[in-house]
Amino acid sequence: MPAHIRSAYTAEMSAARTLDSDSGRWEHLERAHIISQPYPWPHTRNHFAMLALALRQRDRREALGQIVRVIVAAPGSALNRYPEGNTGRTAAGLTTPMQVPDDLAQILADRT
Repeated sequence: MPAHIRSAYTAEMSAARTLDSDSGRWEHLERAHIISQPYPWPHTRNHFAMLALALRQRDRREALGQIVRVIVAAPGSALNRYPEGNTGRTAAGLTTPMQVPDDLAQILADRT
């Protein structure tokens, strides 16, 4: 993961850990997910964080969806088979590509 992408990913994950609002935490975890998709370990780590938040909220549907995503995240990233822009939440669908926010698209444009 290039340094500028790692920096953006780390900032989103840190924000998700430090906010008091669960909705704000989800927003930052979703942004971190979009950034991490091409990278097996950060992608999987992101889904573990999403699973932890779903369990904290006692959201069974989201937790089950995150367990599935934890299992498929690394292979999907390694094989370059992931739905670009997908936020990683259960409601988004496992294989549904989504629009990448403009600021994240700029960060991800240079993956070297």
